Amino acid sequence: MKTRTRKTSGVSLSVIMSAWHDPVARMLNVDLLTVLLALLLPWSTTGVVIVAILFTIAVIPTLEPRAFLQSLRRPVCILPVSMLVLALAGTLWSDAPWGDRLNAVGPTTKFLILPLLLYHYERSLRGSWIFIAFLTSCMLLMAVSLVVALAPDLAPKAYLSRGPYYPESGIAVKNHIDQGQEFVLCAVALAYPAITLLRHNRIWQAVLAATIASGFLLNMVFVVISRTALATIPFMIALFALLHLRLRLAIAAIFVAALLAGVVWNVSPRLRDAASQFVDEYQDTQIHDAPTRVGSRLEFWRKSLRFFIDAPVIGHGTGSTRGLFEQAAFGIGVHAEIVSNPHNQTLNVAVQWGSIGVILLYAMWLIHLSLFRGEGLAQWIGLAVVAQNIFTSMFNSHLFDFQEGWIYVLGVGVAGGMTLNSSQAFASTSRQD
Repeated sequence: MKTRTRKTSGVSLSVIMSAWHDPVARMLNVDLLTVLLALLLPWSTTGVVIVAILFTIAVIPTLEPRAFLQSLRRPVCILPVSMLVLALAGTLWSDAPWGDRLNAVGPTTKFLILPLLLYHYERSLRGSWIFIAFLTSCMLLMAVSLVVALAPDLAPKAYLSRGPYYPESGIAVKNHIDQGQEFVLCAVALAYPAITLLRHNRIWQAVLAATIASGFLLNMVFVVISRTALATIPFMIALFALLHLRLRLAIAAIFVAALLAGVVWNVSPRLRDAASQFVDEYQDTQIHDAPTRVGSRLEFWRKSLRFFIDAPVIGHGTGSTRGLFEQAAFGIGVHAEIVSNPHNQTLNVAVQWGSIGVILLYAMWLIHLSLFRGEGLAQWIGLAVVAQNIFTSMFNSHLFDFQEGWIYVLGVGVAGGMTLNSSQAFASTSRQD
């Protein structure tokens, strides 16, 4: 294994171009495509789709059929693919137009990539490249976000947007929710190397990791406010403290974080304004029936629960959500809103595929959580990706949303493959002992 690592660690154009006859070069090309996918993910949707297709084409020649089929039998692979199978099956009992049915299948197709990533990074030793690429890309996005906060007209989104564009302070590309999700994940992921480096007396490296993490957090507090991201931060900090710090230190860390949150609350008017909007929006909807982010979500959830009760076992079928909201719409304001997404992952699944879909969804989340038990950077990153997706899916359908769904697939796939690789290496060492 050490010899193989030395041979494959270098990257040269001749190695890349020799992929036609060299299996080592084919593996390297797959890694480079995954790196490119991670670099593009914070910036582009079209680029991610193109690279994902190229990744699939590149990884197929590297598969060993018997080993890959054995890998597919594992629940970590079966369950995400089953979500796609259920979505396809759900088109058979849906009353929605076929265009709506196929559009609703689309968000589940990315789950086909997850078993390929798990299989590949169970064999490849370059999984850390993908984490570094994603972090580097998000750091660049953070820098551009600061520039755009000072000069919104400089946003790359102004030149990349296909429809009408309205400058938004601090948003370089995409939207504040996607940007907040990426920054929270990077900040929390950096907590593990920061603590590990500190324990090994590598002070300057630990300070660097902590400084970068702080940059992401400060951006979310002073530059771009994402309420979903802000709600996620305390949960993720508490999760890290309880898992990776001793009890007394964990309690102290949570206490210090609470004090810092109080200080930030007093010095950030944007943060206070964002928090106060929760109550204002709720009251605006209750009193005036006005559509607001908070009030509309509550109405979507109320109606979705009713749709689920009407078809609790297999749901109304793939792509049925919009038609159900059309039938339930009445009057004006919030009650007349028609959506194809109830902004809650559980309800999104329940409306279309009933209890069967909900059981499958939670089984997948639990299996993926259990995959990342133990110590290690890959385990923490994988756990953070899954935990973040579960938590934020209370307010959005983040498993089916493009950005957050791809973060889940890439994070679980790469970190999961690395975790499986380390587990096999540990088991092999134990048998030799």
